[in-house]
This record gives sequence, C-alpha cells and structure tokens, in this order.
Amino acid sequence: MGDMSNSDFYAKNQRNDSDRVAGFGCSVMELRSLMELRGTEAVVKLQEDYGDVEGMCTRLQTSPTEGLTGAQADLDKRKEIFGKNLIPPKKPKTFLQLVWEALQDVTLIILEVAALISLGLSFYQPPGDSSGAYCGAAAGGGEDEGEAEAGWIEGAAILLSVVCVVLVTAFNDWSKEKQFRGLQNRIEQEQKFQVVRGSQVIQLPVADIVVGDIAQIKYGDLLPADGVLIQGNDLKIDESSLTGESDHVKKEANRDPMLLSGTHVMEGSGRMVVTAVGENSQTGIIFTLLGASTEEEEKKEKKDRAAEDGHRNTDCSHPPIHPIATIATDGAAGINAPGSGSLINVKKQDGAAAMEMQPLKSAEGGETEEKEKKKPSVSKKEKSVLQGKLTKLAVQIGKAGLLMSAITVIILVLYFAIDNFVLQKLQWLPECTPIYIQYFVKFFIIGVTVLVVAVPEGLPLAVTISLAYSVKKMMKDNNLVRHLDACETMGNATAICSDKTGTLTTNRMTVVQCYIADVHHKLIPDPGLLPPKTLDILVNSIAINSAYTTKILPPDKEGGLPKQVGNKTECSLLGLVMSLKRDYQTVRNQMPEEKLYKVYTFNSVRKSMSTVIKLPDGSFRMYSKGASEIVLKKCSYILNEVGESRVFRPRDKDEMVKKVIEPMACDGLRTICVGYRDFSGNPEPNWEDENNILTDLTAICVVGIEDPVRPEVPDAIQRCQRAGITVRMVTGDNINTARAIAIKCGIIHPGEDFLCIDGKEFNRRIRNEKGEVEQERMDKVWPKLRVLARSSPTDKHTLVKGIIDSTMTAQRQVVAVTGDGTNDGPALKKADVGFAMGLAGTDVAKEASDIILTDDNFSSIVKAVMWGRNVYDSISKFLQFQLTVNVVAVIVAFTGACITQDSPLKAVQMLWVNLIMDTFASLALATEPPTEALLKRKPYGRNKPLISSTMTKNILGHAIYQLIIIFTLLFVGEKIFDIDSGRNAPLHSPPSEHYTIIFNAFVMMQLFNEINARKIHGERNVFDGIFRNPIFCTIVFGTFAVQIVIVQFGGKPFSCKPLDLEKWMWCVFLGLGELIWGQVISTIPNSRLRFLRRAGQLSKKDDLPEDDGNEDNEEIDHAERELRRGQILWFRGLNRIQTQIDVVNTFKSGTSFQGAGALRRQSSTTSQTQDVTNVSSPSHVSLSNALSSPTSTTAATAPPTTGRESDLCQSASLLSLLQRCHPALNTKFKKYIFSKQISVMVSV
Repeated sequence: MGDMSNSDFYAKNQRNDSDRVAGFGCSVMELRSLMELRGTEAVVKLQEDYGDVEGMCTRLQTSPTEGLTGAQADLDKRKEIFGKNLIPPKKPKTFLQLVWEALQDVTLIILEVAALISLGLSFYQPPGDSSGAYCGAAAGGGEDEGEAEAGWIEGAAILLSVVCVVLVTAFNDWSKEKQFRGLQNRIEQEQKFQVVRGSQVIQLPVADIVVGDIAQIKYGDLLPADGVLIQGNDLKIDESSLTGESDHVKKEANRDPMLLSGTHVMEGSGRMVVTAVGENSQTGIIFTLLGASTEEEEKKEKKDRAAEDGHRNTDCSHPPIHPIATIATDGAAGINAPGSGSLINVKKQDGAAAMEMQPLKSAEGGETEEKEKKKPSVSKKEKSVLQGKLTKLAVQIGKAGLLMSAITVIILVLYFAIDNFVLQKLQWLPECTPIYIQYFVKFFIIGVTVLVVAVPEGLPLAVTISLAYSVKKMMKDNNLVRHLDACETMGNATAICSDKTGTLTTNRMTVVQCYIADVHHKLIPDPGLLPPKTLDILVNSIAINSAYTTKILPPDKEGGLPKQVGNKTECSLLGLVMSLKRDYQTVRNQMPEEKLYKVYTFNSVRKSMSTVIKLPDGSFRMYSKGASEIVLKKCSYILNEVGESRVFRPRDKDEMVKKVIEPMACDGLRTICVGYRDFSGNPEPNWEDENNILTDLTAICVVGIEDPVRPEVPDAIQRCQRAGITVRMVTGDNINTARAIAIKCGIIHPGEDFLCIDGKEFNRRIRNEKGEVEQERMDKVWPKLRVLARSSPTDKHTLVKGIIDSTMTAQRQVVAVTGDGTNDGPALKKADVGFAMGLAGTDVAKEASDIILTDDNFSSIVKAVMWGRNVYDSISKFLQFQLTVNVVAVIVAFTGACITQDSPLKAVQMLWVNLIMDTFASLALATEPPTEALLKRKPYGRNKPLISSTMTKNILGHAIYQLIIIFTLLFVGEKIFDIDSGRNAPLHSPPSEHYTIIFNAFVMMQLFNEINARKIHGERNVFDGIFRNPIFCTIVFGTFAVQIVIVQFGGKPFSCKPLDLEKWMWCVFLGLGELIWGQVISTIPNSRLRFLRRAGQLSKKDDLPEDDGNEDNEEIDHAERELRRGQILWFRGLNRIQTQIDVVNTFKSGTSFQGAGALRRQSSTTSQTQDVTNVSSPSHVSLSNALSSPTSTTAATAPPTTGRESDLCQSASLLSLLQRCHPALNTKFKKYIFSKQISVMVSV
C-alpha cells in the first residue's frame, strides 16, 4: 500500500517530456533532485547542468534582475507545470464524525443505555389480567390501558433529548473548527513576500509565488519556497527546522547557494530564484510524505478496527494550507485534543520556533508507539490562569455530583425494597421481575439526571464560546489572536514590557536636526550651505549603505505624505537625501546591489551596518552608519567645514556627546552617526577581521531622527496604570531619548521614585561576580524599573524571566511583552503573552508570539486587556448562574426522591433545564461586550478565587429562595392551587398539574436569575447595558417561548399538563421574585458573611499543577525529582531541629510556650503561596539568625504555612543559604546541626 502511494506521488511529477514541450529547460524532478544537494556538491551540480545561476534563470525563462514579466498566461502555465505554492489542507472532520465524538460522552452513554432499557421494558406486560395481584403496590395506581401503552414515551423522550444535546454539541464543534480555519486563512493571507516582477519590487501573498520568481530575502524572513541564491550580503540561515542543527548556516552564491523553504533568515539579505514551491519544495515533500503515511495508518486502523488508536492521527487540529509560510494557530481543536499525535509539532526553543519531525509509526516503530501511548501530551506548558481554576472547579463539582447521584439511587432502591419486601412482605415473583427492573431503571435514570445537572458540561462550552467570540471581536480591534488562552491570560496581566519604536511611536521617522561640517543645524540646511565634497560622500553613503528594498515612494493620495517602504530609520535618511535636493536612486543605479563588494548587515551585536564598494582605481571604500555612541567611538577623523578630514580626539568626542548628542536625545530624537573609511587595494584587507575593519572611521555627520509619540498612547498608558498594570519601556535607543519619550507617553512622571537605566547598568546590577543573574539582585531592580535603554534582546529576555520568576509579591506577576525583531523570539516565548508587530514584525517574531498587533499600536494592547478581563468575567457570570441551578436541581432531585420516591423534576425536564443553563446560558452570558469599567479595577491575579465571596453570596442566596419556593410548591402546592397532588404517583401515571407548576416555576426562576447573573460585583442595576447584547435578549425571550410550548403542548414526553393563565401568572410572578430577592441579597454586606470569604479558593498548588509547571516543555527529570525529594527530607529534618531549639530557648528565656507557638503559627500563614522549588527569597532569614536567635527568627520569618508545608517552606531559607555555601562549609554545618541536636536533647 505504502509503495503504491509513493509511486503515485512521484509519478505525478514525472512530466519531463511535457516540460520540455512547454519550453522550460528543466523539469520538476530535476529541480527537486537539485534542491536535495548541499554545499560544494550543489555548486558542482549547478555548474555541470546549468552553467551557473544565470544559466538556470535562462532555462526558467526569467531575468535575475528584472524577474518575471508578470503576464497572467505565463504565471498560470508555471503553476500548471511546477505546481502552486500551497499544500492541500487535510480534510476537516465531517459533521457526522463530530456527532460520533459527541456521543462518546460518558454521561450521555449512561443515559442512552438507561433509556433503551426503559424503552424495552415498557413494552413488557406481566402474565395475567391483574398485575396488582402478582406485584402488589409496585404496579398499582391509576393506569388505564392508554397510559400503560404510553410507558415507552419517557424512554423515547430521553433519547430524543440526548439527540438534541449531541446535535447542539456537534454543531458547536463544527462552527468552532470552521471559525479557526477561517482564522488560519486570515493569517495566511496576511503573510506576504517581496518578489521582483517586471523590474518592480512588489509584495505578493506567499501562495502566489511561482517557480522562476526572483524573491528578495532579508533579515527575519521565513522562506516561503526553495530557491538558489543569486546574490547575498552576509546571509545567515537558521535551518534547524529541517536539519535540527541550531548553528546558523552561512550562504554564499559560490559556496552554498541552496535556500530551503521553512527556514529563517537570521542575518543579512539577498536575492534568490525560486526553484520549487508547495508540494515539490523540501518542506512540502516532508509534509506530503507525512500526510500520505497518516492516511495509510488511518486506513490500516479502520481495517483492524483498532479503536484505541483510532483518533491518534485524525486529530490534527487544522493543518495549515501552506505550512511553509504559515503561522500555526493553536485553535480550539488543538486545545481539545491534547493527545493528538500530529506528526509535526512546534517545539519551543530559545530562538525561532522549530518544526520538530517526530518518528513515523511503522512496523518497527512499536517502541515509539508505546511511548506515545504513555505520553499523550509532550507539551507541558503551564496552564493559563482560568484553565487551572476551571479544571479544579469542574473536578470538585463533578465529584460532588457523582456522590449525590449515587446516594439518590441507593436511597430510592432501598426505600422501594424495604417498602415492598419488608413492610408489605411481598414475594419476588419471576413474572414481576421486569416491572421491578423497570422501577430500578427509573431510579437509575433519576440518579443519572442528578449527575447530568450537577456536572458542569457547559463550562468548556462557555469558555470556548466566550474565547471564540472575543477572538472574533478582537480582530476588529487589531488583535489577531494565535493562541486562544492568551486572550484570557491578558486580562490578568500585571506588567507590560513594550518596545518604543512603532508601538509607542508612529514609526514614521524624519530627520529634523543634523550636525554636519562642524555646525549643529536645528533645521535641515540648504544644500548650498554644505561643502560639495561632504554632500557627495553623505549622499553616496546613505544611498549605498541601506537595504536596496528600502525606498520612498510617491504618496497614494494627492497632498499626502510620501510612502515609506522598508526599514523606517533608513527611510528617514533617504528622506534627508531628498531634502538635500539629491536623488538616491541615481546613485543606486550606478552601483547596483550585485556590485556591492561586502556587506556587514545590522544586527543587535554590531548595532551598525557597513557596506564595502570597490572604487575604479582598485581601492575600497566602506560606508558605515549606526547608533551614534557606538559609531563615534570607532571614528578617528571627522569632516570639517570645508569637507577635509581632521583628527577626531577623545576630547572632541566627549564634547560632541555633551553639546550635540545629549541635547538631541533630550528632545526625544534618535541619533545616528554616518561615517566612512578608505582602504588600499593592495594588499586587500581581511574582510573577516571585523574588529580591524570597523575602526579608524571618518565621521561625516550625526543626525537626529524624530519619531513622534502616537497621539492615543498617553491615554492608553494612563488607562493601564489605572487598571493596575505597570508599563515598562524596553528599547535599543539612547537613554536620554528613551527617557524623553517615556515622559511624553506618561510611563514616568517627574518626582516619582523610578529607575531609568541602560543595558550595561542593568546587567551590572543584576549579575554577581561570576556574571550570573541572581534573582535577589533582580528583585531589587525590576519593581522600580520603568525604562531600559540600549538593551539587547538578551536583556529583554532576562528582564521578563526575572519578573515572572520573582516571589516578592503575593501574586505571581503576569507579563506581556511586545517584540518585532527575530531576536525578540525568546522573550516573546518566555512571556505569558507575547505581542508581535503585524506591520514591522519579522516572521520569526510573529511565529513566537501569542497575539499579532495588526496596527502595531499600543492602544490595541489595552483593548486586549479589556477583552481578557471580559472573558474572565463572562465565565464568572456563567458560573454564578450555573452553580445556582446546580445546587437547586441537585437538592430538589435528591430530597424529592428520598421523600416521595420520585424526582419532582423528570429526566427530560432536567435535560431541558440542562440545555438552558449549559448551551443557551453560556451563549447569552459569554457574549456580553466589554465596558470601560473593566479597566477601573486591579487584575484578579492567579490566587484569587474564581468564585468571589459576592458570587458565593449570590449563589447561596438565590438557591435558598428557589428551594423555599419549590419545596413549598412540592408539599403544600396542591392545597394552595386546589389541585390533585402529584406525589407518590404510580409508574406510568399521567403528568400532573402539580408537578408541571413546580417545573414551570423552576424554569421561570432560572430565566429571571439569568438577568441577575449579569452582574458579579454586587451592582444593583442588573439591567444596565442589557440591550447592548442582542444575543442575551434573544435567548431569554426564545427560552420563554419554548417553555410555553413545552408546558402547553409537551404532554407525556415532557411530563407536563397544560396550565391556565392564572397558574402561568403565578409562575411568572415567582420568577420575578428573583429580581426583588436579588436586591435584598445585594444589601447584605459581605463582611457579615465571613464564612464565604474563602469559598471557591484555589491554592497556588492547584493553580499550577506539578505536571504542567515545567516551563521548558520537556519531560521532568526523574533524577532531579529524586534529588528534590531528598532536599525536602533534609528541609524537614532541619526544621524539626530548629523547632526543638526554639522550644528550649523559649523555656530558658521564661517566655510562655504559647507565645512561641503563636509566633510559629503566625509565621505559618503567609507561605502557602511560596513554592518549595523557589528556594531563594530575600525575605528569608540569615543563617546566623536562624541558629543563634531562634525566637526572633520565628517572628521575622516571612514565609510560612501549616503542618508539613511550613516545615518545607521555612526550611527553604536554610537550603538557599546552604546552596550558596562552599561544600566544606555545608558539611561543617551538618556536623554543627548534629551537635546542636545532641545539646538540645541534653538540655531538655
């Protein structure tokens, strides 16, 4: 089978003859085999078969400089012969598959089985005419023939309601998958690539790239197709996604010209001719082979009916249409399928996200298969705040529901058995067995419905709806969410580390000041005032020493600003050339890109860019530009007022910094220095020796570039600060520029206690003598830090990690980070939420991020915070509503069953209530739009209970009201309404008016309580903004209408008897009472209800489960775990000794023992949040204090808990100190402790 499919796969590409006829000099297979070669082998093959790259371009009918003509007929022909640049996506799951998956729910299976048994038994008639003679009271009651025959209806109705639930669930899953495929397509359309067509550089969607296109590649690109390098400048590629090698590979046209799809450009720029696209590219071949083998596996599994493995390969969430050029989305399907064995998964590395190829399953691969079974989820990423809390809550509720349903069934069975066989002393007759079993099945169905109502299946649905709704709306607010949980995590953000350029500023840069020819010009000077020689060198330097892809184009609209394309800093310099009445394009035409001799591209280490050209006389000239402080240090000369170079002494440099650069920076300008250097042609310099090349420069000028603050940013930052979020600016700019911009933005305010430092000072403060980052030192810096200037990407990563790992605050900090460069990848991955820039961001940064800002604007981040908080609140609203229904329904079913042997709410009615409170309520409450009020409170934090004390008060308050009403109706309802009692009705008795009133009143109360549930912070006006949510209004009115139909026309299936208008009015009135009762509850202050304060509290231990806390997404090292266990025992031993010392010293000093105990207890309340593994904390006591003055120690110790946890946490301080001690000192310490223990025992 495998051989056949592979031969088919290759056969379709065997088109050599037709290719030749089509006029191309090479076939798909020839190009594919060429792209499989590397290095010298590839160069030799290229020369043998094609002559050189230009020969290949000739055969592919393209020009290396002008590209394809762009004629549609030619493009269509190329797509037909060489293929399109996309890989067909895997088929989505059909609706029937989703229905089948929904049917796998355990609770529904139990209900189905019970309903089928009930259905089967309802057709059984015991022998004889009077069943009462045989079976006693069990079969008694007012059944006429018609009613007895209608016994099948209950079973059928349960099956019908199960079908409804399954269809609703399947439809939700289907729409969810459709939505995320739409999101996937949106992301793909967003991704474009620069190609040359008809001599023009244009941006194309990656799917439109064809073989023969000339693609321009630059730093940060993710290559969309295979190609051969025509010309490159200092080009380095990260090929780890294909080879697994993390070292960057240097690419040169004459050494290793092969460029592969799916790899990242880490440095440099260049041009390549596209040789293979889509399924024929190297990544495409791997994807297709993986896809083929997956299909084979599926067919095999279907054949063998191996159910346990059936979904392993079919669960790939939503494969990208073009995986090569795709930013994969962790969508809903991915979340819902943790065990999905997708054969390619993105692996977190400290750089770009690399595609990890997992071994294919094969006959020999049994071992791998076993491992896969044992380890369903490789990724051990920390759960989001809400995920952790919801998982814990769902488990707790589920357990309680299971217990209640089990008790209900047991009580019903015992009651029935004792009543019939003990009190009435009936015999168990064989012919009565089906009737008895029918009763037991009825009891079982009641038990299962209690479980159905108790278990919050609607919770995942509410979360999904809320997140999906938010994600859709956030797109309109310029937030493209790639990972669903990032949306909710953003609501808990406590810190934002933002870039400056383009995020806080407009990223439309213009040169407004310059220092040239020994004069500081506050405005751009007239070109006539400048020495001609200086002007010529300056124009050549800027035009040549910039990426040729950077251009200034005419404005789109008349009277508009010129359009800046490419690097914005370079655009500002080209703008300066145009302001000096010169044309940069003329210079570039005289010196085309392929004639550039050597290019040192800009990177975060150099912080400068240099280009070498060969002059006509054989000598060389290097133009250089970069951050002013860095380039000026490398300058030994400067051009004077007549354009001649003079010596530039250190004293002159200091003076220039003080008089030119600092004033420019204080005006909020970025300063760039432009310089050059001449080299003799004989001997040719060693261009690889950068240190000797990039020195002895001659400074031409220093320019001040203005990048205005976005007008909406100061307000957005103010809103963040009001919402309890600290904004920090992390930039590569000069500290004075950064400080000036930070003041304009409102990040810092004069007179405040804050830190503005540069990268060098930051590293000096946080690192010890060995150069290692110490958390204690970091904790002294980050709380006050507001501006980090001249920072490297490593500094950004260190800062983010330091804030996240800090244990200074009671709540763990939740950090959001913005980034645009390739090197920002690690920081974006480390952050709780990574924002990449949609316009200025590189593909690598986008791939590492969680949310893409499509407008690069900081105010969009504030909207993300608002939506994140709204998700959290929506879930809380839904929980408040659902838990009220849960509590009431479970207690009613349980109590009713125990007292009257029957649940007042029937199985089908319970399923309808379940449908109201699950699907409809989650849709109604999870789609509430956000309001500004969300930004007027502090973040909830990780340890705050999901159900606040106000919510608990509401849940219990409304549950009490509803229970009083229902029990009143149940036990005295028949007297109030003067109707027949429905209690103790026989097995197939007709529906009673009594129980219909109970059911109707119950549903009415839920409907009106749904309005109450809209507010969770104790607000009085529950109708506030209700009409802004049309979905909510529709669902409330729709549910009301359906309830009328069910009661009036539901009949036997719904166990309902039609009610007259008066009884309907009473039911609605009882429902309206919920709104009045809600006002009564909100008047009760929470302080009076202290027992509610910790309701729903989730500890940190629950919040971050051990399995999922491993940030590196790797398996937990078992040896390390054993070591940790040993450490814990060592802590415990130390702690017990310390306690003994405390006791002895307390006795000696005559202090009451109670006092010491109180101190110990007091000190054991704060450390529940302290993680055992985070052992070093500044608040811990010093070793000498711990031993010499134990009494004071207990009072001073900050972290503590109760029992075993306090042992661990208090001892953590000692361990942290031990770890810093020399091993020998450690041994002495142990001996000392031992002797101390003996002396303690003697003292006692």
